[in-house]
Amino acid sequence: MGSSLLATDGYKFSMAEAGWPLRRETFYYSHRRGGQQVVPLDLESHVRGLLPEPTGSDYAYLARNSYEMGAGFKAAIQRKDKLVIRALPRGARFYAREPVFTLTGPSALVSWLEPLLLQLTFRIQVATQALADREALAKALAVVSCAEEKRIALETLDAVGVKPVPISVDTEGYHARVVAVVRELVEAVKDPSRIFEVGLRAATCMEQHEIALRACKEAGVTRTSNVYLAEKLGMIPVGTMGHEHVQRYGSDEAAFRAIRERRPERSSYLLDTYDTLGSGLPAAFRLIHEEPGAGDSIRFDSGDKKKQYTQAVSRAKEEGLKPVLILEDGLDAQATREFEALRSQYGWEPSKQFYGYGGFIVARTMASPFTRDRVAAVYKLSRTGHVPTMKFGNELAEGKQSIPGVPVVFRRRSGSGPLGLIGQEGEPVPAGYELLSGATPESASAIPAPGAEHRVAYTPATQALMDELRHRHFPRGPAHHS
Repeated sequence: MGSSLLATDGYKFSMAEAGWPLRRETFYYSHRRGGQQVVPLDLESHVRGLLPEPTGSDYAYLARNSYEMGAGFKAAIQRKDKLVIRALPRGARFYAREPVFTLTGPSALVSWLEPLLLQLTFRIQVATQALADREALAKALAVVSCAEEKRIALETLDAVGVKPVPISVDTEGYHARVVAVVRELVEAVKDPSRIFEVGLRAATCMEQHEIALRACKEAGVTRTSNVYLAEKLGMIPVGTMGHEHVQRYGSDEAAFRAIRERRPERSSYLLDTYDTLGSGLPAAFRLIHEEPGAGDSIRFDSGDKKKQYTQAVSRAKEEGLKPVLILEDGLDAQATREFEALRSQYGWEPSKQFYGYGGFIVARTMASPFTRDRVAAVYKLSRTGHVPTMKFGNELAEGKQSIPGVPVVFRRRSGSGPLGLIGQEGEPVPAGYELLSGATPESASAIPAPGAEHRVAYTPATQALMDELRHRHFPRGPAHHS
């Protein structure tokens, strides 16, 4: 049994309409930190079990809520036979930055899966802790948010052969903590309509997210990126653009024009895929100048957001523009109060400044420490058509960059060198290494378990792709990178 078509974030639908839903693309899943971790399940079977089963009522709901879908999207979602999965085998160990799996298939389909796939972080952390320290596991799972979270934890323990630990479900406590957090945010901005929730990718499961959204409604927040629960709870689905959209087009301006010229709704321009102040903001301002009354917005998402905000507001005032400003990524109550103070300082209207919160509402209120942020789990577009692509994320530091192409993991079996190599599909296996991506559990078990040394490096093929893309977007170096 698959998932509801609505069980994803709203921006997945708008990006599909402004992109190429039938184009063959590759995404990869990885953890940016967390040390040695373990794959506790058959990833291919799990992913295929999540694929959407669309209905006519799903499409009717989307059309009523600014997400009317075209023939290309509808065809792409049905092409499940085109999906190719390259995954580390069950029981394999992996390290930070290594691609745990890649999905290749129709753009709309492989993109749609992101929020449900990121919920794998909970299973992986439970399994890893279970095999490392049962006492610490018992403490971490002593209290969970919902019955589904408990079921997933027990299922994972069984999968890795560890005896169950006592787990208590405290739904009321989790609900109360979320209500308190959201009320603090509402107090900071004085108007719940200026807040929207984007926490599906931070949740452990749909049941947990439903508890959080019911708490949001109780505190007055009625907008969420979770389209499935927006329908169920009578909320408003929201979301326009993610980094993958800009990566598809290869430039900020081309991507922004596509979102504006292929959808009749208001546009939101995400600034930081390549360079917030060097390319993202100038491109957004050019488009806003063309239609200053359209009500379009600009969204700050990484890097020094205060610096970006002050420069954007100062420039907007100089040029007579009044875009809507949206702030997301890592915001908490204190950061919100600071941005509200900046808004007042610059005389920006409250109705022109909005805030989106994910993990702060959904994950920081969990009793368990097994959150997405703890391992920095990501699901990134790495190839669109035949073109490799990567996100720089306003940071040239290696830890924030994504990996281009169709990445695979080579594990060292003998000799010296990095324990793991991140290579490319079809690249010859380096001497002393074995291909771990796509291996069977039996063959993977023959590869010695990683020891204390866990350095991971790129193969020449992967490094060449990264260098090429870096030079393409920053031909003069990072001097102007904000």
